[in-house]
Amino acid sequence: MSQFSDKDVILSVMEYNFHDRTSENNFNIAFGIDKNFLFGCGVSIASILLSNKSINFDFHVFTDHFSEDDQKRFSALAEQYKTCIKVYLIDCNKLKSLPSTKNWTYATYFRFVIADYFYGKLDKLLYLDADIACKGSIQELVDYSFAEHEIAAVVAERDIEWWTDRSLTLTTPELVSGYFNAGFLLININEWQKNDISVKAIEMLRIPEWVAKITHLDQDVLNVLLVGKVNFIDGKYNTRFSINYELKDKVINPVNDETVFIHYVGPTKPWHEWANYPVSQSFIHAKEHSPWCNVALLQPANSNQYRYCAKHKFKQKKFLQGVLNYIKYYKAKAIK
Repeated sequence: MSQFSDKDVILSVMEYNFHDRTSENNFNIAFGIDKNFLFGCGVSIASILLSNKSINFDFHVFTDHFSEDDQKRFSALAEQYKTCIKVYLIDCNKLKSLPSTKNWTYATYFRFVIADYFYGKLDKLLYLDADIACKGSIQELVDYSFAEHEIAAVVAERDIEWWTDRSLTLTTPELVSGYFNAGFLLININEWQKNDISVKAIEMLRIPEWVAKITHLDQDVLNVLLVGKVNFIDGKYNTRFSINYELKDKVINPVNDETVFIHYVGPTKPWHEWANYPVSQSFIHAKEHSPWCNVALLQPANSNQYRYCAKHKFKQKKFLQGVLNYIKYYKAKAIK
């Protein structure tokens, strides 16, 4: 049973298909984003294509906003790399009543729409958050075969201490064996559907007792619903790093030569002008080899961003810029 039918949610589909040849064996990757992540999504796609020139892809972008500029750039990206990008404009009314936070909007639930949409169309799909840059081969994912009853291949979040905390908070003891980050999901579409995951997830998100427990919205819910039905794979496929960790005195950067996907978690993203650190270079390199090459990195636009920008400028020894951004931060805060 599908929670979301095509007619219900998909308003229109735009296809930019520049494949030299069509193939049913193309590897499918999907993103679910709002307008704030379109820039990141385009560059993320470019990074995957740059690092995987021998693989044929079909990319699927589910969003509720797509301007004329976005259309031109995504079309140019597909043409530049001779690939196919399909953009699905979504009606979000069904999702806006679900829980959201300052950092996670209703767009986080697009992954449920995506999994439902592809039932009967695909067997396997890679879902990625748009704040991910690729720096290695994903051939192992292309060749990956699911075990019997396996719903998804995932990457663990943090360590056993965190898993234990989640298992207690979410009253799901089995989570002590592993809790995953939902920014990377290699989905077995048929098993997902057979287990009614999207239906059950939306139901849980409407139950006040569950909403009171969850702190990571759909990620918590998915961990509860998929417990015992996922395969934990190598962390190189979802190596998480917050650029704000650079503000600490000692930074342990987990990104190395084995890393395939860098997941830039946290409020500072590599498309922010103040994220000027070596860890951002995979994103910057892909940006330079994409239709976004001449698009300026984003300046701070609200009090929170002015504050982080100021802190990073001080860390980077750009003191005058740091002071100016602190002044903008206090002014923006005073207006609130």
